[in-house]
Amino acid sequence: MNQSKNPIRYFLFALLLIGFDQAFKLCVHHYMYQGFGGQIKLIGDWFKLYYVTNPGMAFGMQIDHVYGKLFLTLFRLVAMVFIAVYMIRLTKRGAPSGLLWAMSMILAGAIGNVIDSTFYGVFLNNAPYGSPTPWFHGQVIDMIFIDFWEGFVPDWIPLWGGQYYTTPIFNIADSCIFIGVCLILMFQGTFFPHLEKEEESEEEEYTTPSPTPNAPEADETAIESTPNLTSEDTDKPSELRQ
Repeated sequence: MNQSKNPIRYFLFALLLIGFDQAFKLCVHHYMYQGFGGQIKLIGDWFKLYYVTNPGMAFGMQIDHVYGKLFLTLFRLVAMVFIAVYMIRLTKRGAPSGLLWAMSMILAGAIGNVIDSTFYGVFLNNAPYGSPTPWFHGQVIDMIFIDFWEGFVPDWIPLWGGQYYTTPIFNIADSCIFIGVCLILMFQGTFFPHLEKEEESEEEEYTTPSPTPNAPEADETAIESTPNLTSEDTDKPSELRQ
């Protein structure tokens, strides 16, 4: 893939995704009702908009500890800064543009959910009851529901056996993170060619035969077997020396 050392367009792309994510969330918040009664079917019964709030992690996962949300938000802030700095370093090194596009999607998703967690508890008043402070405790707005299966998980499946399960409801920020990670995993051979080179060099070390003895030893033997010629011998004609 092409390489570019200008990070501006990748950050602009991330900013565009963040704006789209936030605009969609605010529209859902102001124009939809939460739960089953406010759902909007887009394609049959399996693809619809379903407004819910998520106090925990991505794809509807929950955090039970009272300060868990605060720790998660702070972790997202640190991860967001790390990704941005790493993207700048990659652009200076001439990293493949595909890798930078994927990382910009991950960055956009992280920032989108951080905005929800940081500000929605204050400006949308959706912090969970009993939160120590509305700051950093806002609930993330989810709305994309691909409803293709729900029911009880078979008992023989570890951890989740016997529990009721339905496909998670997510948002655009979650989708950006998921797609970005999938792109990096799918094209890691292209994005990180130095890893393949290291593997090839390791294979060559195992397959390359050991080098033959150096020739200087044979040269020394030949020099020792050569008769020494004095200056008198060199002055004689070649016929007499024979």
